Amino acid sequence: MEAIVYEEFGGPGVLHLAEVDAPRPGPGQVRVAVRAAGVNPLDHKIRSGRMEAAFPTPLPATPGAELAGVVDEVGEGVTAFAPGDEVLGWSATGSYAARALAEAVSLARKPEGLSWETAAALPVATDTASRVLDELALSEGETLLLHGAGGGVGSVAVQLAVARGATVIGTASPANHDYLRVLGAVPVAYGDGLVERVRELAPQGVDAVFDASGRGALPASIELRGGTTDRIVTIADGDAAELGVAFSGGGGPSAERLAQNARLAADGELRVEIAQVFPLADAASAHEVSEGGHVRGKLVLLP
Repeated sequence: MEAIVYEEFGGPGVLHLAEVDAPRPGPGQVRVAVRAAGVNPLDHKIRSGRMEAAFPTPLPATPGAELAGVVDEVGEGVTAFAPGDEVLGWSATGSYAARALAEAVSLARKPEGLSWETAAALPVATDTASRVLDELALSEGETLLLHGAGGGVGSVAVQLAVARGATVIGTASPANHDYLRVLGAVPVAYGDGLVERVRELAPQGVDAVFDASGRGALPASIELRGGTTDRIVTIADGDAAELGVAFSGGGGPSAERLAQNARLAADGELRVEIAQVFPLADAASAHEVSEGGHVRGKLVLLP
């Protein structure tokens, strides 16, 4: 089968299309014929070798955590899925491939009417957004400052926070401000003067901060929280520990939460922006775009 492979850590150029043996599912696993694979910033960070301490990666490796596709083989003990079922979820072997393995417990059924591209864009963004909002204990009537609000995780978090009854102030480039207004956020430009701009919008301060950008906004966030690191969570800033800020790396994906969010997306109650779609063979270009930042929504590969 075809898969994207890299034999050494480095830039996007280390990614290449190769013929590899199709994996066989073990006990509790499902093999999925991949129809679409999501691209996430973590993918290029692992590929570069910068995340080796946190995510040891034996080489050669195939990138990718998110997939949507059709079950074509099940392993011993799997009763929840059968060949022909349409699913979405997390890959155990790398989703940038024609076929990939997944733990059965990390998959949800794809609702009818949900496109493959949207299905592949849901797992990481929706699970991360839901998890962090729970960690922040965000509730109705509160004000959330959300950094990177136009990205894949950020745009989902805006909608889920608004649905909880919160006011969301979202940092983003000016080009994404109208988009954020549509999602229900109050947009604000990041960069110098951020503290003053946010205080104009929220004179009483912000109740919680969700950093989905990792672009050095934590010191300003602490200042806006009155000098405390309480109720500030980042998923992207490596300086979090030095500043005493909580870094949320996740406690394992939730198939139940994914199924709920997939239904919301299928019903039109959760909008997932697809920024760009690439053929599998052009994975290196997708990584270049991802590393460049300022991506509005999700990048997706089609095998």
